[in-house]
Amino acid sequence: MASLAVRVLSGVLRPTRKRPVETVEGARRRIARAKADPAPPGWVVRRHGVTRRTVGGFSVYTVRPGRVADPGRAVVYLHGGSYVGEIGPAHWALVSRLADAGCRVEVPVYGLAPRHTYREAFPFLTEVHRGLLDGLPPERTAFAGDSAGAGLALALAQSLPGAGLPLPARLVLISPWVDATLSHPSIPAVAEADPMLSPVSLLESARAWAGGDDLAHPRISPVNGPMAGLPPTDLYIGTRDLFHGDVLRLHGALLAAGTRVRLDEAVGAIHVHPLTPTPEGRRARRRIAVSLRGSR
Repeated sequence: MASLAVRVLSGVLRPTRKRPVETVEGARRRIARAKADPAPPGWVVRRHGVTRRTVGGFSVYTVRPGRVADPGRAVVYLHGGSYVGEIGPAHWALVSRLADAGCRVEVPVYGLAPRHTYREAFPFLTEVHRGLLDGLPPERTAFAGDSAGAGLALALAQSLPGAGLPLPARLVLISPWVDATLSHPSIPAVAEADPMLSPVSLLESARAWAGGDDLAHPRISPVNGPMAGLPPTDLYIGTRDLFHGDVLRLHGALLAAGTRVRLDEAVGAIHVHPLTPTPEGRRARRRIAVSLRGSR
C-alpha cells in the first residue's frame, strides 16, 4: 500500500497538475506557455560548486559536490517535463543529492517544444557526452533522467554507437517515457489511478516534440530502439504511474537482449516518485545514490 504521504500528495496533484491538461485545449495552453528559468535555485549554488557553459547554443550546468574541483565521476542528468516543461526545483533537489553522493552532475538544458524538437537534442547531447570523455574514461560516466528526460537518456545511449562514441557505465531511468504513442493496453486503466499524467496532454506534447515525425521513431520512442549492448540499467517505476506497463515492457526487452537490468517497482507509488517528498521517494533516492556512486 502507498504511504500516507503519497496519498496526500496525490490528492494535491490531481486537481493542480492533471485536470488542467486533460483536454486538448488545456494541453496546448501548457505547451505554449512561456518556459521557466532553468537556472539552479540559490540554495543549490550555495551548497555546491556550480558553473555554466554553452554547447552548440544551449546551456549546460555543472554541479560539483561542495567545492571539489573534480570528483572523478560524472553523471549526465536529463530532466523531465514532457519535453515542454523546464527543469524545476524537484529536479534540482535530486541533482544536489547526486552531487552529495560524490558525482559531478552535468545538467544539459535541452531545447523544449514547440520551439525545438528531438532533432536538435541529439547533436547537443552527443557533444555534451563527447566533452565528458575528454577528461574521464567512459566507465566513470553515467546517464540518468526522469520521465521524458529518462526516455531521452535511453535514446541517447542507443544512438552513441552510431556516433562512434563509447557508452556510459550505467543508465538510471526514473519513470522513463519510452513509448510516445501511448499504445500500451494498460494505459486506460492506469490513467484513472495516476494523479499526474494525462494521456491527452502527453500525446499533444509528443507531437510537438516529434515535429511531424512518426511518434514510434526510436529516438522518440526508445522502447523501439536497439537494446543489445546497453550498459547496466536501473529502472524506477510505481504501480500508479501511467508508464508502468511500458517500463515493464522495456524491462523485458532489456533482459531479452542480455542487458543487466534492475527493476525497482514501488507498489502504490506515483510518477517520478524518487523526486517526491515521500518514504518511497527517500528509499529510491538512497538506492540511486548508491548505484551511481558505485559506477566505475
